[in-house]
Amino acid sequence: MPSVLTPPVKPMLAKAAGSAIPDDADLIFEPKWDGFRCLVFRSGDEVTLQSRSSKPLNRYFPEVVARLTAGLPDGVVLDGELVVGVNGALNFDALSERIHPAASRVNLLAEQTPATFVAFDVLQLPSGEVLETPGISRRQMLVDLVSDTDAVSLTPATQDAALARQWFTLFEGAGLDGVIGKPAQGPYTPDKRTMLKFKHSRTADCVVAGLRWYKDTEPGTSVGSLLLGLYDDKGTLHSVGVVGSFPAERRRELAVELEPLMADGSVDHPWVGEIAPGTRVPGEINRWRSAQAAWVPLRRELVVEVAYEHTEGGYPSRFRHTAQFIRWRPDREPSSCGYEQLEEPARYDLDAVLKGEVRSR
Repeated sequence: MPSVLTPPVKPMLAKAAGSAIPDDADLIFEPKWDGFRCLVFRSGDEVTLQSRSSKPLNRYFPEVVARLTAGLPDGVVLDGELVVGVNGALNFDALSERIHPAASRVNLLAEQTPATFVAFDVLQLPSGEVLETPGISRRQMLVDLVSDTDAVSLTPATQDAALARQWFTLFEGAGLDGVIGKPAQGPYTPDKRTMLKFKHSRTADCVVAGLRWYKDTEPGTSVGSLLLGLYDDKGTLHSVGVVGSFPAERRRELAVELEPLMADGSVDHPWVGEIAPGTRVPGEINRWRSAQAAWVPLRRELVVEVAYEHTEGGYPSRFRHTAQFIRWRPDREPSSCGYEQLEEPARYDLDAVLKGEVRSR
């Protein structure tokens, strides 16, 4: 009897490798999708969607379950990503909205913003598991398995580093997050970082407009994160994210250094009191928070240079992930920190990415 995989199974992971895609590394390059990592198990009449953290996702994506039930053979286990496209680009906000406690809301969104499962690896065929099979052979197995069904979208893949570099630049315009390099001769390694991820990294000078105290410490003693802002073309300061991950000693030093900016910090602060319509503020109320997350306003006198990967949320946009501290910019006036700094990738159709087409629009 062939061995059979059953959930939970940890997915294979990737480690950061900067932004320089190498030649002659014997890698399979694939777009890095910005969605929910998902393992799919088809067993008998049932399909199970498993998250990276081993939690079930079926109730949130009934339309995906229905398509995969109809389109995949029994005994298959796939690795991939759940994504939602809006206006030709990935939309992580729309995807996140699918995780909702109300079944009526989930069903409505399944019609309005249906999700797609993008497959990029196979762990098991009806004949048995293929974890030890080299990556290049698993890719061909995956192509053979899903090429005749529209239940699954197949991620593009190439061993041509030059083409991967084009993808790295061009596909960002469809909301993708970089490029993954998978060992062509390597096995599938659950819960091990044997893949490489090549991600975009950029810098921006931002206004330090507030802070949050570090969790589980006395307020006023240790800074958890700095709240960042950028001005739009009308002069409105919008929250764009946070910078954190400071060492413990540095957190305590920041609490002392920033204390003078707390005095009158809320005076004329654009995120306090009467807020101008359309202003993006930190810790906004949403389905995850019933009240605004606590933070301390600061006088807008400091500028910090941060590294960020990419943005989301339209205009005014925000950083998709926590930014990384680079340096203070005492030479910059806070009023000069605007959205024009942020690079805008060339627009690109999500459907074209799924077809592996290198053509912008």
